[in-house]
Amino acid sequence: MLHRDARGWRHFPALLMAAALAFASMAAGAANKPCSGSKGGISHCEGDTFICNDGSASASMRSCPAYTGTARLAAEPASPKASASGNDCTCADNRFCTGPRGGQYCVTANGGKRYLRK
Repeated sequence: MLHRDARGWRHFPALLMAAALAFASMAAGAANKPCSGSKGGISHCEGDTFICNDGSASASMRSCPAYTGTARLAAEPASPKASASGNDCTCADNRFCTGPRGGQYCVTANGGKRYLRK
């Protein structure tokens, strides 16, 4: 009688391993979404950069228009426009300034700086 009960459990370790792998891949997929967690999701795109609902820019290396399905209408991508003064470096106008150490940044609507990736 013990032999018959043990036979039903013979596939249990394989099923347990498959369930663990499926759960791990789902959790990893959720963690790799731009603007996930406390950032509140994707608000919009600025060039290839994801802008999150909390106002921050995502560090994701993915292309925002490609990910969201909002392809650009222009034939060539919008390049950042250089500006001399800090007041003209608005992210909304895609205008960037160069900082003292060479980084390019724009000023967000709430006054914070958003730097371009190198």
